[in-house]
Amino acid sequence: MDTLYIEKSKTLENGEFPHMRNKEKYKDSIKDEKVVENGDTTHDVLSSDGNISESKKERLSTSEILDIRKTKYGPSCMLFFEQAPLRIERGSGQYMFDEEGTRYIDCINNVAHVGHSHPRVTEAAVKQMKQLYTNNRYLHDNLPRLVEKITQTMPTDLSVCYFTNSGSEANDLALQLTRMFRHRHDIITLDNAYHGTVTSLQQINPYKWKQVEKETSDMYRSQWVHVVPAPDSYRGKYRDDEYTMEELTDLYVQEVQHVVDDLKDQGRAPAALILESMQSCGGQIIYPLGYLKGIKRIMDECGGLIIADEVQVGFGRVGDHWWAFQQYGADFVPDIVTIGKPMGNGHPVAAVVTTKEISQSFKLPYFNTYGGNPVSCAIALAVLEVIETDGLMENAKIVGNYLMDQMRELASRHQCIGDVRGRGLFCGMDLVLDRTTREPATELAKYIVGKLRYDGVILSRDGPHENVLKFKPPMCFSKQDVDEVITKIDKLLYEF
Repeated sequence: MDTLYIEKSKTLENGEFPHMRNKEKYKDSIKDEKVVENGDTTHDVLSSDGNISESKKERLSTSEILDIRKTKYGPSCMLFFEQAPLRIERGSGQYMFDEEGTRYIDCINNVAHVGHSHPRVTEAAVKQMKQLYTNNRYLHDNLPRLVEKITQTMPTDLSVCYFTNSGSEANDLALQLTRMFRHRHDIITLDNAYHGTVTSLQQINPYKWKQVEKETSDMYRSQWVHVVPAPDSYRGKYRDDEYTMEELTDLYVQEVQHVVDDLKDQGRAPAALILESMQSCGGQIIYPLGYLKGIKRIMDECGGLIIADEVQVGFGRVGDHWWAFQQYGADFVPDIVTIGKPMGNGHPVAAVVTTKEISQSFKLPYFNTYGGNPVSCAIALAVLEVIETDGLMENAKIVGNYLMDQMRELASRHQCIGDVRGRGLFCGMDLVLDRTTREPATELAKYIVGKLRYDGVILSRDGPHENVLKFKPPMCFSKQDVDEVITKIDKLLYEF
């Protein structure tokens, strides 16, 4: 018996859609669905004949799920809200629903980029899966169409693609490309960086090193990896309360020069410097305007490459551009760009984009069993189409600016908000115990995230002190969502 999960929220029923051009398509997608009312939202399991499915009675209990995870699933695989985990069963747009039909505003899911369960993305996946699912060693329209679509959004020199399953695979391949191109091994990475889960990337993940005991982190540290301070103007090594932006930008650039000079003294040179175009796990960090241009000059002089990791921040999230690195100026062009997460709206697909010269130097035959398969390409093409037709970049800009304004207004009334920062729908609120010392308010951030979980909002905290409330929601996030979330944070700040 076929089973269909559906839900119909008041938001959809009342016609309150996000700021997007094709609102009618969302209405059409639910217009003819048969639903079963369940309080404020419909949330039931229906069989193909419209009756309640027996499978609802056969589902595992929450205690059974927890027991299996505890006894038979990797113990280092953590849950959100460990003490009271959520059982999420449906998603729609920027909302998720638990087994009781309770709606949660999803403020953090940058994977469901165009919205949870987007009908056109789902339709593209099902249609292609019914026709063909195979590897990329056969000719098929979807792969070249996706290559053309992606490269059209990039600077002209970034014209060659490789497809992978995940951002981790993409970043690992980027390291292989740089090392084979330059015949060097050394890599420069930023403090608090996170680039993926495979061994080669754990070696360049200071963010992860700090979460474990030194004995464990030392297993991943390598003599070939060199860490420079992240250019965090608020709480980094050089701060905006001690230096002008121009001065601190120069100081952070000099940190890279120091590493290059030290390597030169040893008869070595870096293969590449890798960085997220905006640092996410490091605390929603937006780099000073001249930083990337400064380090590009240094890397060009020593023959090293720059890898821009767009896995978390790409695909129009900044609002003004397709890719976050583009906000730093047209004269900054990385040598390699990696993309992933939002590319498949939940389906595993990612890519590396580079120059012809670099790709031609990669002599190792490369085959990825799933990378570039017709289904993944069809899904990614649908995501790109939805971003354009639904005006989601425009929405990210408008709603992102509105979110920043509301956070600034909140900061004017709460001294515990030390800084608000962001671009588009990538924003952070840095909580402090004291605005002068900028001592991080870690417990306050933990309190807010935990309380919001019981008030219909899913938010997370990050940064080296886990005191930054981070916003990176689906791109259909609305001003109404902003108002609801900010009102609830405001109330909690008064209560704490």
